[in-house]
Amino acid sequence: MISTLVVEDDPRIADAHAQFVGRVPGFAVAGTVHRGSEALDFAERHPVDLVLLDFYLPDMTGLDVCRGLRAHGQLADIIAVTSARDVQIVRSALAYGVVQYLLKPFTFAAFRDKLERYAEYRRQLVGHGRTTAQQDLDRAFGALRGSVGGPLPKGMSNQTLSSVVDALREHAPRGLTASETADRLGMARVTTRRYLEHLADQGLVTRHPRYGTQGRPEHVYHWSDPA
Repeated sequence: MISTLVVEDDPRIADAHAQFVGRVPGFAVAGTVHRGSEALDFAERHPVDLVLLDFYLPDMTGLDVCRGLRAHGQLADIIAVTSARDVQIVRSALAYGVVQYLLKPFTFAAFRDKLERYAEYRRQLVGHGRTTAQQDLDRAFGALRGSVGGPLPKGMSNQTLSSVVDALREHAPRGLTASETADRLGMARVTTRRYLEHLADQGLVTRHPRYGTQGRPEHVYHWSDPA
């Protein structure tokens, strides 16, 4: 499990972010704090893997928190979850090791996509032991830049892909056919099958034939959660 610290000054938003983290497989909320000083103290006492960091805090900026973490030897990765859009802030955040930048407001699908990219990044790095090759590094950093499963083909959207994944997860381990998925999402069957086949090609979905009483067999798609 990837232990995650939520740093957000608004308690209601902090609770929402913590609930979001709990909905992403492979992640666990280690704690929730509302001030920068609390974040530094928590990380000192309870080292975490990941910090979800708001940049507008009542006692210091998110950049100050980044500096403090690094000054104390804390190597936790940081995902900025903020409304800060100033280019200089973004560049400074990257300089302090922020691996992802999520602008408020956002949907759960966008939030989950950032965490899943980060999980794949960690998996690529950790999976190769103490040393790694160039192609391994390329895959790891590529996971941060693109959607899980790689770039989408032309005409496909991350939002629709997330809806298809949600439907498969909801009906795991039984699985869904293209027709069943299309009915649940209100999509055309041919469009739905295209998304399902893309997921299968990326190794995120397995497919097995279901034989009926007549006609050609229909494939059943099962979500294979990488987390």
